[in-house]
Amino acid sequence: MTAPTATAGTLLERYASHLADPSPPPPNQPWAVQSLADGAAGISLLHIELAGRYGGSWRPAHRWVTAAAAGHISAADTTGLFLGAPAVGFLLTAVPPPFQHLYDAARRTLHQHITALAHRRVDAALARISNRDLPAFAEYDLFYGLTGIGSYLLRTDPQGAALERVLRYLVALTRPLAPGGRGLPGWWVRHDPARGESPLFPGGHGNFGAAHGITGPLLLLAQALRRGITVSGHQEAMLTICEYLDAWCQYGPSGPWWPEHVSCRDLERGCPHHGAPARPSWCYGTAGIARAGQLAGIALRAPDLQAFYENALYQALTDPVQLAHVTDTGLCHGWAGIYQTAARAAADARDLRLQALPQRLGDTLAAQAAPGVTPVKGLLNGDAGTALALTTLASQQAPTTGWDACLLIN
Repeated sequence: MTAPTATAGTLLERYASHLADPSPPPPNQPWAVQSLADGAAGISLLHIELAGRYGGSWRPAHRWVTAAAAGHISAADTTGLFLGAPAVGFLLTAVPPPFQHLYDAARRTLHQHITALAHRRVDAALARISNRDLPAFAEYDLFYGLTGIGSYLLRTDPQGAALERVLRYLVALTRPLAPGGRGLPGWWVRHDPARGESPLFPGGHGNFGAAHGITGPLLLLAQALRRGITVSGHQEAMLTICEYLDAWCQYGPSGPWWPEHVSCRDLERGCPHHGAPARPSWCYGTAGIARAGQLAGIALRAPDLQAFYENALYQALTDPVQLAHVTDTGLCHGWAGIYQTAARAAADARDLRLQALPQRLGDTLAAQAAPGVTPVKGLLNGDAGTALALTTLASQQAPTTGWDACLLIN
């Protein structure tokens, strides 16, 4: 065991101790435990991975799973991969085989509700497209939209009708939507990046991120195609997204980068309002976009495309100027997400330069990780997500549970 790996293992023990016991949800927010982002559902994934990888007691994981499933689990139309039935359903997909029998009935019931939810959400989305209205993030994004629900279905029912309909919807999403003849892309949302209205974004915006933008659908389409699961127009839809990313790609001394979002004014000018790359995070930055492009190149059997995005990833994650923008250790926009994305990308890479990235980034993650420094304990921005990335660093192996499928980088 190398010194950085040993450090990661020690840190992991401290994180597990810090996150040993679930707390009851706030009385006015009983649904909070069902949050994959912030609640017990996300923290469960850490204890599930620890038990699956190291073979320890299942009791800690069971305590957290039980806490996440306590009370009424919502399958309302506002739920998605990171909240409600899909979140709890996803965490149950990570349970190792020796313990799956404990949750068989719950898993079957949840799956029925999630499948019905997927069909309802697709129906609503296709009706919206037919009316030529602009969507919102929650229709298609990874956190609460159909991309996230599709990620769950890809794990649980890859040949099912629900996933097929989600993929067909994503294909439809890539076709131009032109209310008033403006020629906007189909994923152009009606609101600003904060889901509100802003004079900076009259007419909404186009988002590039993996969390809320068009990179999320590209990730799901690529993951499905890589597994041999396709629908009519599948590859064309992926190429449409890649062409859009290519059109808005910017070039600087540190290589290619993408804006987080563009406005209608940016469309008119033909250039983004961003003047320089921001942090190279999973959620909005080059790390998430480049992983999506790499997977698209692999799935489409397009080595030039794969090589372009692997170079973009390497350039961004070795640029001290961009890395200086990273200020936390979380999964969403911090070192844990960057490390986990780089580790997954390196395992698939043709570009040999990527092989050294995970250890370098892992050293930085381990140096900055400290349980309890932030009050946030959850998966997305808190200690649980940091600890899950440390399980990869400590073992030097991919997750045994596939927990990072919730980020679609697996």
